[in-house]
Parts: sequence; C-alpha cells; structure tokens
Amino acid sequence: MGKIIKRIKQIQSSFMTVTAWVFSGIVLLFLLFPLYWMFVSSFKTNLSLYRIPPQFFPLNPIGDNYVEIARSKAFLTYFGNNFLTSISTTILTMSVSVLAGYALSRMRSKVADKVCVGLLSTQIFPVVGLIIALYTFFLHLGLLDTRTSLVLVLSATAIPFSTWLLKGFFDDLPLSLEEAAEIDGCGKLRILTDIVLPLSKPGLLAIGIYTFMVAWDDFLYCLTLIVSDSLRTLSVGISMRYLGEVSYDWAQVTTVSVIGSAPMYLLFLFFQRYMVRGLTAGAVKG
Repeated sequence: MGKIIKRIKQIQSSFMTVTAWVFSGIVLLFLLFPLYWMFVSSFKTNLSLYRIPPQFFPLNPIGDNYVEIARSKAFLTYFGNNFLTSISTTILTMSVSVLAGYALSRMRSKVADKVCVGLLSTQIFPVVGLIIALYTFFLHLGLLDTRTSLVLVLSATAIPFSTWLLKGFFDDLPLSLEEAAEIDGCGKLRILTDIVLPLSKPGLLAIGIYTFMVAWDDFLYCLTLIVSDSLRTLSVGISMRYLGEVSYDWAQVTTVSVIGSAPMYLLFLFFQRYMVRGLTAGAVKG
C-alpha cells in the first residue's frame, strides 16, 4: 500500500512539473511572439505585410529593408543622436549619483532619510504634468532645441533612483575601511575613488545600465524639447519620418525597430546577472 501511495505522489509530482513547463512555455511564446513578428516583418515588403492569411515565415528573406536603412543618412543621424544622448545622460547621472549617494550615506541623520524620501517622491509626478513647465523653463534659458536640455531632463529623471540605490550600497560598506584609510592620510575624495567605488561595482553597473536604458527608450521628452530633425533621437525620428498621416511604411518601421532595439537586447543579455545583483544587493540589510 505504501508503494502505491508513493508511486501516486511521484506521478502527481511529474504531472505538476510538466504542467508548469507547459504553462511557462505558453507564457514565453505569448511574450516573445511580438518580437518574432517584428523581426520577420522586417524582411517583408509593405504589400506582403497586409496579406491574408499572414506569412509567419518570409518567403524571400534577402534583407532589402536593412540595406535601404543602412544607406539612409536620416537613420544614421537618429541612431547617433540616440547613442550620444544616452552616453551623456549615463555619465552625468553616475557622476551626480555617486557624490549624492555617498554624502547621504555618510550623513547618518534624519535629514538624510528625509532627503532620500524627497528624492523618491519626485518619481510620482507624471511626465505629461512636467512637460509644459520644462518647455517654458528651457525656453527662457535659451536651451530649447538643444541636446543639453534633453540630457539634463533625462539625468534628472534617473538621478533620484540611482542615488537611492547607491546609498544602499554605501551603507553596507564597513566604515572601518575608510577610517583606516584616513589614518594612512587619504582624503575623502581618494577614499571614494580608491576604496568605496571599487567595492560598489555592481551598483555602479546597475545604475549605468538603468540610466542608459531610460535615455535610449525616451520618446516624450525628445518630442517636446527637440524641434530640429538633425537632433532627434531614434524613437522620435521613426514616428516623424516613417509614420505618415495617410499611410505607414511598416516595413521600414519594423526594420528600424529591430536595429534600434538590438543594443538593448545585447546590453541586457550580457549584463543581466550584474544588473540583477546590483539592484538587489544594496537593498539587503543585516
């Protein structure tokens, strides 16, 4: 009797395992299908995209759309602007967040806690509620339609969370290391660069990836603050050039989308474990 019960439990366990795998596969298929369809559509013409029933596999995957996009000066301009904006935003955000996070970490007072709460509270404001004020602000400063205004806004968006995350990392570092360095004659700046930052590499990498992704995916800020076509980033350039009022060039849109999203896929693929480690390590206390 005991063997029968044990066998039934094994069958139930196997059934639950198979069910979990099947359910996970269905969910994964549901999530990945839009990406697959975007990739497949980039090898089709506009005429074949409207064909019913749809073609799930391109008959002639020769990549003419990619050749045409590679020859487009507008796409190269948008892609370059996107890269420059993202890199500049990441550098500025990391520089400010490191200094602010270290200062708040070593302050060790209620004021620091209130400042952290104030920083995080800025994330509750919707973007659409800030657009008009930001537009007016940069208009009076003479920075409207410049890459500087876009970098400043994107940095201001990413700095609060990045500062809070780095503060958690710095809090976990033992003060005895800094005290020993002070005894040896190191100043605060050298302690930060030679001791604190090397020990906080996961956090630095996490906020770097986070900020780069935020800047790379931005649409609304660039649409509002940038007017010149030569300064537009990729997402806004796609909407302005390839999405018309009467008809859409979906073949070109999907092709540009595949190329534009490829850096994010690669970045997340190679640095996923570092990003997860960085986002969780600083939050663990005790």
